[in-house]
Amino acid sequence: MTTTTRTAATPPRTSLPRADARPFGLARHSLSLAGRSLIKTVRTPEQLLDVTLQPVVFVVIFVYLLGGAISGSQHAYLEFLLPAIMVQTVLFASIATGVSLNTDVEKGVFDRFRSLPIARSAPLVGSVVGDLVRFVVSIVVLFAFGYAIGFRIGTDPLSTVAACLLTIAFAFAVSWIGVLLGVLMRSPGAVQGTAFLVLFPLTFGTNMMVPTDTLPGWLQWWVGVNPVADVMAAARGLIIGGPVAGPVTRSLLWTVAIIAVFAPLAVRAYRRRA
Repeated sequence: MTTTTRTAATPPRTSLPRADARPFGLARHSLSLAGRSLIKTVRTPEQLLDVTLQPVVFVVIFVYLLGGAISGSQHAYLEFLLPAIMVQTVLFASIATGVSLNTDVEKGVFDRFRSLPIARSAPLVGSVVGDLVRFVVSIVVLFAFGYAIGFRIGTDPLSTVAACLLTIAFAFAVSWIGVLLGVLMRSPGAVQGTAFLVLFPLTFGTNMMVPTDTLPGWLQWWVGVNPVADVMAAARGLIIGGPVAGPVTRSLLWTVAIIAVFAPLAVRAYRRRA
């Protein structure tokens, strides 16, 4: 008598669906994680102190201490300064993206993200998109305070909105530098310190406070090749009047170039670290 043993067929293993196999997977996941960043901001509104108080402090210091000496009139200097302060403030606000991301990495939050069926780059994209609200808040506060002390638009509302959007787009590109630092650095303090070392020469090494022709020759050369100076010139032209086509074109080219270089580097560094 023989016994026949039948082996039950092993059911095929099912794997989690790949994020890139779903339509618009990266966009949906990135927006979901951007919502997480917004919730963090709403629950801890003190994170917005730097983008609300900093522009006000800069305007007060520069206009009321230097305006009369540089332009002969505090009002005239306010018209010259405020568009450039807008660019500087939004760029400084982009540092928080790398700091927040580094904090999440150190706390192990991104370890949880790796276990989810989402695109590897979604947490990075979501972090950058979620911080766009900081840029909008800083611009609104700056213009509100500027109008309270006498600033007025010299062109039209549509051009002013275009200047704000151009500034936000450039800050979005610079945020990817912060993301790269956030992935590479070991602590949030290191991210913030390194980012300031990068941004200070870019923002203050411009014609933000004085006209370019009053600067020494070597600094005039630096202003001529500095992408932040192009964004400031474009913002001035769109808000108070002046040349627009050249500065706007160069600003857009710089924006695309920075994203094209630093976004892939940030995603690659994150994948290696993850």
